[in-house]
Amino acid sequence: MAEKIILHIDFDSFFASVEQQNNPQFRDKPLGVTAANGRTAIIAASREAKALGIKNVTRTYDAFQICPWLIVTSAHFREYFEVSKKFLVIADSYSPLVELFSIDEVFLDVTQTAKLFGGVSSLIRLFKQQITKELGKYITVSIGISHNKLLAKLASGLKKPNGICEITEKNIWDVYQSAKLTDVCGIGYRIAKRLNSIGVYSLLHLRDISLEKLIDEFGNVEGNFLKQVGLGIDNDELISYTKAPGVKSVSRNYCLPHNEYNKRIIYQHIFALCEEVALKLRRLNKKTQTVGLFLLGSQHFSGRKTVTEYLDSGFDIFTICKSFLNEWHIDMVRMISVRAGSLESSQYTPVSLFHQVERKTKLQ
Repeated sequence: MAEKIILHIDFDSFFASVEQQNNPQFRDKPLGVTAANGRTAIIAASREAKALGIKNVTRTYDAFQICPWLIVTSAHFREYFEVSKKFLVIADSYSPLVELFSIDEVFLDVTQTAKLFGGVSSLIRLFKQQITKELGKYITVSIGISHNKLLAKLASGLKKPNGICEITEKNIWDVYQSAKLTDVCGIGYRIAKRLNSIGVYSLLHLRDISLEKLIDEFGNVEGNFLKQVGLGIDNDELISYTKAPGVKSVSRNYCLPHNEYNKRIIYQHIFALCEEVALKLRRLNKKTQTVGLFLLGSQHFSGRKTVTEYLDSGFDIFTICKSFLNEWHIDMVRMISVRAGSLESSQYTPVSLFHQVERKTKLQ
């Protein structure tokens, strides 16, 4: 059986590059994109801004200290979604197996289709040419190539921007020697710090440490995942975006740019997350009976409630969250998480007999 050929295609500075493509005055200049609901942190930096040391999580105040001539613009998510949809159409023309990993990255399984384009190198060259032709020259992608998703995603981040990197059985340990722990999807700074505490400072150390030590520190599930990463093993199948996965829950998280003490602002953020969760439920044609809210700040608060009715309205989800908030004595919040569980397909949930409920559903 032929070894799989998996590509991970990742836009470079996606939000910022779309802004530069659409607005000539932003081109070839350091640009920071902020969230539409606030200007306290940079959520996307152009490659020119990144070259100066401005990252995607830099506060705008600090960004201006680094680069006083930095241009700042609010995000235009509708435009980003439009580019992402066009990108998917392009990806579809190179393989029927396309997994949408996020708004700006996909996996392609080209095991069977690469030969139709003259091989992997030729396919990638044509793909990049089509991106430039249909999306514009300021929008570029970096591509990772390997035999599984884990290594393909790692590879795509190693030669940014507009790069191509391949990880094979022959060069994997050379790559592991130079790559950082946090270059791997699923290993954040907190996990890396805990790995450091048990003597793991590189991916090669992760390869060599015993599974027992990892399980002692991280538990069975996370310990086994980390050991698989260390060995470069990933058996996850690519899931085509045209096939709806068996979703068991929907959640949305938000880390505030600073410690927030204003309850009105905290409530606004929670309500916005409830609306995002509800929107995702409706797109999946699902409803929820269980709502959870988690807040992290000077203290952490966690609540979970199951109700008899089925919900897909942001207001209804927020109403449950508000019942928690009425009981909690909140001082300061830095992170918020809203979760909907116990999901059921909308077609199998009871239909309301009341006209006002039917009207609200149509409005949603």
